[in-house]
Amino acid sequence: MKKLFILLMAAGALAGQAQAQLMDGEPGTFTHQDTLRGSDGPARSWWDVTRYDITFQPNYIAKTIQGYTKISFKVKDTTHPDTMQIDLMAPLQIDSIVLSDGSRVSGIRNDGNAHMVPVPKWNAGDNNSLTVYYHGQPREAVKPPWDGGFIWAKDSLGRPWMTVACQGLGASVWYPCKDYQGDEPDNGASLTSIVPDTLLAIGNGHLIAKTRYPNHLTGYTWQVKNPINNYNIIPYIGKYTFFDSTFQGEKGKLPVSFWALDYDIEKMRSHCEPDVFKMLKAFEYWFGPYPFYEDGYKLVQAPHLGMEHQSAIAYGNHFLMGYKGRDLSGTGIGLKFDFIVVHESGHEWFGNNITSKDIADMWVHESFTNYSESLFTEYYWGKAEGQQYEYGIRENITNDKPIQGKYGVNQEGSGDMYYKGSNMINNIRGAINNDTLFREILRGLNKTFYHQTVTGKQIEQYINEKSGINFDKVYEQYLTTTQIPILELKFAKDNKSVEYRYTNCVKGFDMPMVLKGGGAQLSLHPTTEWQRRQLPDANSANLFNPIAIEYQYYLNCKEIH
Repeated sequence: MKKLFILLMAAGALAGQAQAQLMDGEPGTFTHQDTLRGSDGPARSWWDVTRYDITFQPNYIAKTIQGYTKISFKVKDTTHPDTMQIDLMAPLQIDSIVLSDGSRVSGIRNDGNAHMVPVPKWNAGDNNSLTVYYHGQPREAVKPPWDGGFIWAKDSLGRPWMTVACQGLGASVWYPCKDYQGDEPDNGASLTSIVPDTLLAIGNGHLIAKTRYPNHLTGYTWQVKNPINNYNIIPYIGKYTFFDSTFQGEKGKLPVSFWALDYDIEKMRSHCEPDVFKMLKAFEYWFGPYPFYEDGYKLVQAPHLGMEHQSAIAYGNHFLMGYKGRDLSGTGIGLKFDFIVVHESGHEWFGNNITSKDIADMWVHESFTNYSESLFTEYYWGKAEGQQYEYGIRENITNDKPIQGKYGVNQEGSGDMYYKGSNMINNIRGAINNDTLFREILRGLNKTFYHQTVTGKQIEQYINEKSGINFDKVYEQYLTTTQIPILELKFAKDNKSVEYRYTNCVKGFDMPMVLKGGGAQLSLHPTTEWQRRQLPDANSANLFNPIAIEYQYYLNCKEIH
């Protein structure tokens, strides 16, 4: 969740980087810093992060933090450069960097928010680590989670309440890391938050240590065993309490816990717990087993609306149904469930389990997760209501710019990746016309790309392969343009035949359709060229009702006289 309401393999990645670098220096386009931030450049590509161990201490009064991050990594290339890019956003400062042999690094060169660190020549396959010590006043979030950064809030009793939201902006806003979405720590991560002993600190995964420090401080160490994206590693600090439960799922017993401010814990129990268990049941049906059984599932009350922090979902919907008490579909259906519980948890499958290497492909996260709301609706209230919800959310589509962003420069596309992307997936489902196969594709995606970072092209090709239908032009149309395709219909005077074609679309647009109504259905494969179809009876003609077609597929349909 980044922007509600507005929001090829190696060759493809290299092409994206080249494009970004070509744009450097062109007025009004992208900068050198954009390329450093968004690409797997030469000071990043030779090493693979295997683990992060983060320790930090916030100062609530001064709004500063200090700490250190141990970055474990594996050397991938036999002839790697002698420079490693470590990212940390100003005004935070690196104090020192120490290698695993105890030697201190000298000659660090700052290039904006990227820090070029001289390192020895290691051999390919070597496992090594370094520790980065840092301090400063991190960028403060202005309107989290949309405008990210560190969050220094107060609860309703005026007590400190702290966390971070940094999707898109990047985890280097608060700790040193390789701030590239395509490289997750293969062996997980730990987070130790050292806080006043009047507060409690929560992190991802499970609590593995609680340490007392002088001056009434306590360190809470949380650990995830699974790969995790940088922006998902998040502390929550406040006057929390919790209760535990268990979900009996496809892989056995899943530990589930609920964390809320002390005065809200009963609201968490009565309001959130039912929807969490409904969500887990529905999404395991559609997407396969919850991807992080080893790390459990937590819902954590947060001082912002919500985020998909892996195994520790941020919740700030004020215990209301819908989206802050409103129905984003305008149908009334969205008030049957808590939007934040369902949407942000859906990201555990699409976003956290399957992660896009480049945020230009963030539609992989948001389009599928937005569609998960319709699938949740369908699971409990039937396919007709799921389709009604899906149709209703189209009102939020703006068609302001393409959904797919620019590669290699940390630029996401339009917020239409939510509602328009979701409707693209619904179009694809309608074209496949086999819900059993469609569900197998969703589950297959989560199994095939389990705990992986991917390109959008990989997801597209998987759907093509498993469905037996080439949807390349559908992806091109809905992800890279703002045009809404038009299906033109021209009926013969005797109403016994109809001609049809697509216009206002990319060259070669050829989305298949299965028209349904009145117990009948008809398969079509329109193109940009006129085709004629004989209509054996009046019922077949009814299938071409423009309003009914637009309800089934996101396009415009008009009759030509």
